Amino acid sequence: MPGLTQAQEKLTLEQAIQFGLQHNYDIRIVSKEQTIAENNVTLGNAGFLPALDARYTRDFSRNDLRNQFENNEPRIVDNSTTRASNASMLLNWTIFDGGRMFINHNRLKALERSGAFFTKATIETTLANIIIAYHEVVRQARKINSIEDAIAISEQRVNITQEQYNVGVSAKVEILRAQVDYNADRAELLRQLELLQTSKITLNQLLGRDPNIDFMVDDIIEVSNDFRLASVNNQLLSSNPNLQRLRINRDIALYDLRSTRAMRLPMIGLSSAYGLNRQLQDPVIFGNTVGTNESRRQGFNYGLTISMPIFNGLEINRQVQNSRIAVEANSLALQREQNALQSDMSRAFTRYQNRLQLLELEESNLVLAKQNAEIALERYRLGLLTAIELREAQRNQLVAETRLIDIQFEAKASETELKRIGSTLLDEVD
Repeated sequence: MPGLTQAQEKLTLEQAIQFGLQHNYDIRIVSKEQTIAENNVTLGNAGFLPALDARYTRDFSRNDLRNQFENNEPRIVDNSTTRASNASMLLNWTIFDGGRMFINHNRLKALERSGAFFTKATIETTLANIIIAYHEVVRQARKINSIEDAIAISEQRVNITQEQYNVGVSAKVEILRAQVDYNADRAELLRQLELLQTSKITLNQLLGRDPNIDFMVDDIIEVSNDFRLASVNNQLLSSNPNLQRLRINRDIALYDLRSTRAMRLPMIGLSSAYGLNRQLQDPVIFGNTVGTNESRRQGFNYGLTISMPIFNGLEINRQVQNSRIAVEANSLALQREQNALQSDMSRAFTRYQNRLQLLELEESNLVLAKQNAEIALERYRLGLLTAIELREAQRNQLVAETRLIDIQFEAKASETELKRIGSTLLDEVD
């Protein structure tokens, strides 16, 4: 490839996919979020387990004391110090909350499954982007090859025109015209090299690696031609992660409704505490009497708490009504997504079928365009064809090659989109 002087690594599509699955930032981030969802599925988070707290306090105080007794002089003590220690263990345990702890546990499991399907959808979308970006590099590289073929023809034309001028059968203007066309093809090559480099940067970004890494790709775009709309539609309804996630979200909304209804039921809880309290005051001297103040308390308590809502301004009724509406909204969102995906599937399949038909047509057109360009070049060498006619044949070949490459890419993109919607991309990778 022009302008490249150092060896490039060969990057296959399989290598790009495997590297992207491990290093793509979107996949790595969503995997971390999925781990958080898995960590949240615990009995403690659902409210089954008791809460046990330990506390310890140590207080100091310094006071001036004055005690007045009847028919006696007041007794005054300056800077009397008091030290108090308190240690306790507190236990609180909700043993019945209307069944909400069971509902919460099922809800946490549903959130974990929803996160797993979101992770799968992200991976499939990223995988589709990598496949399309890889074939975009292939497309731009193949266009460079086509332009280089056109440049080779332009260079032969310059040489032929120069020879004709040397023997006096061609004018100077023909040489200049041939040189102008040759320079135009070289300028087009430079623009195409820029497009190739840009497509490589995009692929490197999706792979989560240095955007300046250079590489080579396979020089082929393979397109499958065995898709059937009925089969991919069935695959869509059963396997698409977005639909599965919305089904779970509807279940989560039902859990929220059940949890809200359970707020009407009583709550029963156990509580217990064990404590140790000690307080010590500095000795106080009153004449010949020495007094001190020391107290100590140690023991435990326990109890049972039962609470039940009687009236809270009809708040529970409002929350139940909103939860019902949320269930209906989630059901509508599921139907909307199903309709949108089926529409996307139909559009992608129509585009896919059309590109397969165009592919056959453009392949035959390219054969004809190449034959025409070869004949035109030979006739021009013999002086039987004008420069304008040769240029037209040359451009027709380049246009035919470009159209074929574009159609192959579009067919592959449509095929990839069908697999993404039908959720079969990961199956092929596995």
